[in-house]
Amino acid sequence: MLLHQLPFLAAGHPLFTRARIGSFFQEKAVLKNPFLEDALLQGYLRRHLPQEVVFSDLCAFGERVAKEVDGWGRECEVNPPRLVHFDPWGRRVDHIVTSEAWRRMKDLSAQEGLVAIGYERSFGEWSRVYQMSKLYIYCPSSGLYTCPLAMTDGAAKVIQSIGVSWPVEEAYSRLTTRQPELFWTSGQWMTERQGGSDVASGTETVAVPQTDGSYKLHGFKWFTSATDADMTLTLARVQDRTGATTPGSKGLSLFYAEVSRDEDGRLRGIEVQRLKDKLGTRQMPTAELLLDGLPLSDEGRGVASIANMLTITRIHNSVSAASTMRRVLQLARDYATRRTAFGKLLKDHPLHMQTLARMEVETRGAFLLVMDVCRLLGREESGIATQLDTHLLRLLTPVVKLYTGKQAVAVVSEGLESFGGQGYIEDTGLPGLLRDAQVLSIWEGTTNVLSLDVLRCVARSSGMVLHAYFTHSLLAGASSVSSLAPAVKAVDGSLSELEQFVQGAATRGQSYLELAARDLAYSLARIYTGALLIDHACWKGASPSDSYAALRWCERDLCPVAAKQKRGCYDSRTPPLDAALVCDQPTEG
Repeated sequence: MLLHQLPFLAAGHPLFTRARIGSFFQEKAVLKNPFLEDALLQGYLRRHLPQEVVFSDLCAFGERVAKEVDGWGRECEVNPPRLVHFDPWGRRVDHIVTSEAWRRMKDLSAQEGLVAIGYERSFGEWSRVYQMSKLYIYCPSSGLYTCPLAMTDGAAKVIQSIGVSWPVEEAYSRLTTRQPELFWTSGQWMTERQGGSDVASGTETVAVPQTDGSYKLHGFKWFTSATDADMTLTLARVQDRTGATTPGSKGLSLFYAEVSRDEDGRLRGIEVQRLKDKLGTRQMPTAELLLDGLPLSDEGRGVASIANMLTITRIHNSVSAASTMRRVLQLARDYATRRTAFGKLLKDHPLHMQTLARMEVETRGAFLLVMDVCRLLGREESGIATQLDTHLLRLLTPVVKLYTGKQAVAVVSEGLESFGGQGYIEDTGLPGLLRDAQVLSIWEGTTNVLSLDVLRCVARSSGMVLHAYFTHSLLAGASSVSSLAPAVKAVDGSLSELEQFVQGAATRGQSYLELAARDLAYSLARIYTGALLIDHACWKGASPSDSYAALRWCERDLCPVAAKQKRGCYDSRTPPLDAALVCDQPTEG
């Protein structure tokens, strides 16, 4: 080493001295206007709802989401709710303290009509598509505020279905207003300690009649979503004069309750035991509640009233799934124009773009499936639904929820991988997308529960929902488009296979169908989505990418239930083999 280099070494390298850590800093992915960045959303609306006021509103809202609201959502993530049990003088107060950003989300939701649009029906049968398009833009930046909005929408739907009258008339007005100072959100307090979707056997909460004709609730709710809401819908069993209740679903009633405090600031009839420590959705308060005399002003409604609420909340869940997929793709696409690896930008690596393209196909399929269910809901609410529309809505609601929930976890996970190590770093905000996506396959029915729900709706309709599915043709316009012929052939062939499976399975007994339920639901989703992609690729404003997406979607196994049937996956010998495999124990010796 030369002596004249020693002073330089003693001083350190000029690029890496004290606070200097080098000259390279990776540019982050930038969220741009999510409406202007979404070619499929714009194309879909140009085809079905070409209203200037809609485009103008969504464009302005998309700009606000990118420039302002997304920052609020991040604040909700880093400042989650906390529970304060007691005031400084020892009084029980049970205050759930939320961030300022969470409270701003409530005002924004009213101002932008995120619930109201669906009830104003300014655009007739397309009002739900408009509303859900706006929520689709909002969801990934909402700090999970779309969850209380889903329950608010569901509560409004229940009230509307049973008749808007006293004592719920004011609640309905508040749930659907655009005035922030009047707007209410609703919670959903169903799950008890036995947990799960089997509320018929898992509900112990009782409604005790009072001398003035009102009721008081007593029970323990194990999982209450949006616990800071202004009102809630909850399940309970009505006690008779002897204190007895009726078991099963026949004994259940759905109650409306307002959440209020007395003059000392204490909750009336409610104690918040603790907030749930969840994998994701940490932005939203979810709690265990002791109901000890929660006052009610009206007798409950039958558990059948829940059906309308579930339709709405499952559709919201599906919108959230599709929008989360779209968001991670938008960010990954932008990042590919900024990140250089092995001498060139990520966008110039064919394998990287192939991966993003596969994610894009999944996202497009999910979007069209979700929006078609929104279309069917809009037709039903506008009073113009045919019997075929009604049957399709009943069948496809659990199908779209279960399928998009699983898609979202896979696509968002792949999306994080496209950022390399930064996709795993908390303060980028990216890991939260994956954590929050995981709830989408769990909340409002797991994949298996919803697969069995598909079987129930087939049985209850005497097979008419499947008849509607097989009768509804989306391929009529595709016969003249030769480039789509492989996709059309794949959908037609899979539809025939599915019909053959259904006819054969009908003779095999309930246990056979239950074992096939999950694959049946997947087959219904994949075939119908393929048909929707083909249909969208055939309209006059379609792009080459629309056709390419349809072709790529239809390359997969569209009817897995038929393929697995041929391999004997649903035969009577399979369940004991499955159980033996799962419970396999090491042999002694």
